[in-house]
Amino acid sequence: MPITPSLTFDFAGIELDRKQGLSRQLYQTLRQRILDGRLSSGTRLPSSRDLAMALTISRNSVMRAYDQLYAEGFTEGRMGDGTYVAQLPEKSRPANKVSTKMSTGLSPGLPTALSTTPANEAGDLSSKVIHSSSMARLEQHHLKPHLKGLPRAFRVGIPAFDLFPFEVWGKLHAAFWRRPGLHQLGYGDPAGEWRLRELIAVYLRTSRDLHCVPEQIVITSGAQQAITLCAQLLLDAGDGVAIENPGYRAAGHAFAVAGATLHGMPVDGEGMRSPEHKDKGCKLAYVTPSHQYPLGVTMSLGRRLELLAWAGRTQGWIVEDDYDGEYRYSGAPLAPLAALDRNGRVLYVGTFGKIAFPALRLGYLVLPHHLVKAFSQRRAVDMRHSEIGTQAVMAEFIAAGHFQRHIRRMRRAALSRRDALLAGWPEDVRGCSPMPKPVAGLHVSVAVDSLEREKHLIATAESVGVELSPLSDFWLPDSDTPVDNRAGLVLGFAGVPEADITSALERLRGVWI
Repeated sequence: MPITPSLTFDFAGIELDRKQGLSRQLYQTLRQRILDGRLSSGTRLPSSRDLAMALTISRNSVMRAYDQLYAEGFTEGRMGDGTYVAQLPEKSRPANKVSTKMSTGLSPGLPTALSTTPANEAGDLSSKVIHSSSMARLEQHHLKPHLKGLPRAFRVGIPAFDLFPFEVWGKLHAAFWRRPGLHQLGYGDPAGEWRLRELIAVYLRTSRDLHCVPEQIVITSGAQQAITLCAQLLLDAGDGVAIENPGYRAAGHAFAVAGATLHGMPVDGEGMRSPEHKDKGCKLAYVTPSHQYPLGVTMSLGRRLELLAWAGRTQGWIVEDDYDGEYRYSGAPLAPLAALDRNGRVLYVGTFGKIAFPALRLGYLVLPHHLVKAFSQRRAVDMRHSEIGTQAVMAEFIAAGHFQRHIRRMRRAALSRRDALLAGWPEDVRGCSPMPKPVAGLHVSVAVDSLEREKHLIATAESVGVELSPLSDFWLPDSDTPVDNRAGLVLGFAGVPEADITSALERLRGVWI
């Protein structure tokens, strides 16, 4: 049977290495052609059967590539008419070349904190006044104490750390300290242990399609320190930060304590919208594109490209917090925003806290090359370097294959616990919207019709030992959105076993219905 590909689809140049994953290679090739315009919006892709025959690969490989493109918004299906390249705004296509225009050896847009000129003298401003100003900002922008004790249903931000292979970790830990390398016991590299950085780079390339090298990675004490470093080094006092609203308040606190002005950006079904002309003064945008915190939506491809275009046009920075990007329950995890960056404007924040356990305090930053030295120097001022044992044990944990096996186990557990929540959630609770089916992440958000109802639901849940987080707490205090429109419930579903979830839901029915 002759192959009849689309008239506008060109097979030329598609070469696949038979020794590597074919579906991944095909997905990457088609994605790149869409991004650089060789496959324009509206182009009809060949059927999976035709493309498989043309490339002499299995149809399943083509279908997996097509599914990933569809999941990330690069293609769209038309009923009975095949698969087409999605409509992408031309102005939002990433530039092909990284800007090389530098001043004093650094990238345009760097604040005075990163400049090579000496800092201005404080003049007559006393250290006491500076201290008071910093303390005043901290009084308004600080983290609430975390809840203590074992997690209950439905505590937010907690993975299934009851499933962590502590025996394996303990053996690796004991093996390292039984005979540590003497060269590792002095002062270390503030950017982190080289072997761990190498293994993180390999993991990101193979599992997240984020191509980076070890030299771009700085190890941090969790994601919060990574965000704080971005606030300290990329912003001057008075600079604007575009931040999701509702969003991760701890990130907003870090930027505000650094003296920035927060601009709350609306979040809808496509994620956060990009800053506009009325948001002038924004020098940085903070986003959680893979699974927005707390609403749970995934940023659309169009919005991602618009945000990258904004950063390229304004020489702004994007801090991408990929706090739970490994958890996706349909297809492979989505490629991060940083994988689309062509101008060196995205700083990628990763953490081991949502795969292992939060107390590990181990995260990392993937930085544009020219920022690594400054970030390492700034981190060294705070804490010299990270503790060697945790880094060395995590490196061995990854190298021996335990990390990837644990990710798969955690993903299966989170999916099972999500399904237990969906199966038992009471659908007839007065004032509550239906619970959506989360396709990613470790939590889900449910809208409530008023702030008064939100408070009542949370109080009655607490009376029977169930933890719920109010959605209203995730909004900036000066938001334009009416107070009742901010109401809702945020539920983490991964922190406790299915039996505990079922028990908690039964208790909720007793006080809610």
